[in-house]
Amino acid sequence: MISGVNTRELIVGILLEINEEGQPSHQVIRNVLTKYQFLPKQDRAFITRVCEGTLEYQITIDYILNCFSKVKTDKMKPAIREILRSGIYQLKYMDSVPDSAVCNEAVKLAQKRGFYNLKPFVNGVLRTAARQMNEIVYPDESNLVQHLSVKYSMPEVLVKRWLDEYGEDTTRVMLEDFLTERPMTVRCRQYRTDQESVLESIRSQGIQVEPAPYLDYAFYLSGFNHILTVQAFLEGKIFVQDVSSMLVAEVAAPKKGDRILDLCAAPGGKSLHMADKMGAYGMVDARDLTEYKVELIQENIARADAINIEAHCMDATILDEDSVNTADIVLADVPCSGYGVIGKKPDIKYRISESKQEDLVLLQRKILDRASQYVKEGGTLVYSTCTIAREENQGNVEWFLENYPFEAVSLDGCLPEELQSETTKKGYLQLLPGVHKTDGFFIAKFKRKR
Repeated sequence: MISGVNTRELIVGILLEINEEGQPSHQVIRNVLTKYQFLPKQDRAFITRVCEGTLEYQITIDYILNCFSKVKTDKMKPAIREILRSGIYQLKYMDSVPDSAVCNEAVKLAQKRGFYNLKPFVNGVLRTAARQMNEIVYPDESNLVQHLSVKYSMPEVLVKRWLDEYGEDTTRVMLEDFLTERPMTVRCRQYRTDQESVLESIRSQGIQVEPAPYLDYAFYLSGFNHILTVQAFLEGKIFVQDVSSMLVAEVAAPKKGDRILDLCAAPGGKSLHMADKMGAYGMVDARDLTEYKVELIQENIARADAINIEAHCMDATILDEDSVNTADIVLADVPCSGYGVIGKKPDIKYRISESKQEDLVLLQRKILDRASQYVKEGGTLVYSTCTIAREENQGNVEWFLENYPFEAVSLDGCLPEELQSETTKKGYLQLLPGVHKTDGFFIAKFKRKR
């Protein structure tokens, strides 16, 4: 605690905003860290780790709490629930925090939140958990769905879905990967940039650089406090982007002079990558739904000092008559369930529902319908998502090919050999967390028939 700021109180506030108000975890954590940027690096790291860890392991944590509390987690008052969840996370997963400090601080927080009468309850649950943590009996493999759900903190509905779709071995690999920490991935610009000089600049700041898989301009960075302290980033020479996202521009394969529409572009990584691939030629029209998202794209354009890309506020579900039959390449990187990036945005897994899934597929098909009308004869449509849900990926590909004058295009000429498979010959690539060295991601490529 410094200057009157209680880090654990901030953590509970963040968790409440995410779990009770439904705000995206990465945005809430980023906003709080920006507001309290004066906090020491150690405090900021503590806030980030406890918030992200509590969210990641929430199902496991709730199972533990329900072993020691007569009041089950779903019946607890929200603030008490988050105090206890973050406390259990520290007890089980953070050896550096003394058990007594966890319990004492949780009791103080309960009182500060106005729950004076619940101080004994909070104290009792956490102290009992601290003593008996190693005695908990977890679900065994006789109930595989429940076992995997509690072990890897994944909702049973998703575990069952993936067991049915991918089998037990692949499901285990994915679940393990979602809980694995990984360094930040960046793309080193190939246009107007000397890669070796950029890497040397990064290393000179004491930052570790390692090659990322599949692409020779992709790198892992570690050992730094914040991306805004990295000079190469501030100068627009590197961009934060997962390798799976970089593969989209490889698949799109733009040529100098192409006109490209990116319909759901924010924050603009794929748009800028395609612009870089054309040098100073052609034009990328990067669009998104809100002014806020367009501002994010414009910030990245300005940092890159890119001259062949513009950002516009447009709704991808509404047909833009002026763009019909005008684009050589259209990218539809559509809103999706996001199951492929649960490792980075763990709150995604707690917001699933069948009706949401059905609505998403309808939205994706509406955007695909509009996107198809912008492609010139002989032009290219690239469809991508950051999910591993078949109905949003392969299901939409089948639907699209049955209903529109497009044909699938093999991806093998665009991809590293190790990613080529029977499906890439058919025009699509499904990347799975843990199976591949990327986020979960899907890319399909179509050509409009002449």
